[in-house]
Amino acid sequence: MTLREIKAAVDSGQTVHWANTGYVVHKDRLGQYLITYVLNGSCIGLTDRGGHRLNGKEAEFFIAQSKDDAENPGSQSRPDGQGRGVAPGGAGAFPLGRQL
Repeated sequence: MTLREIKAAVDSGQTVHWANTGYVVHKDRLGQYLITYVLNGSCIGLTDRGGHRLNGKEAEFFIAQSKDDAENPGSQSRPDGQGRGVAPGGAGAFPLGRQL
């Protein structure tokens, strides 16, 4: 996903992950886009300080599957059909514990 696609998906309420479902991209109350590791709350910016270069490869970002997609295994949430694993303890995304 490109930076523009990631921001648009987050702004429209979709759950965007980086690398695996343990990392969630979100927008904080200051309007900053962040990548948070949901198991411990650690986060980094989605981009470098200039706001132009992703902190990760475009191919590593993907939109979470909906429940309907999960029931249809032929559907892939990543364009390349590849995954990089799941967060320890579960296959689904976890809600953020607090808004940063």
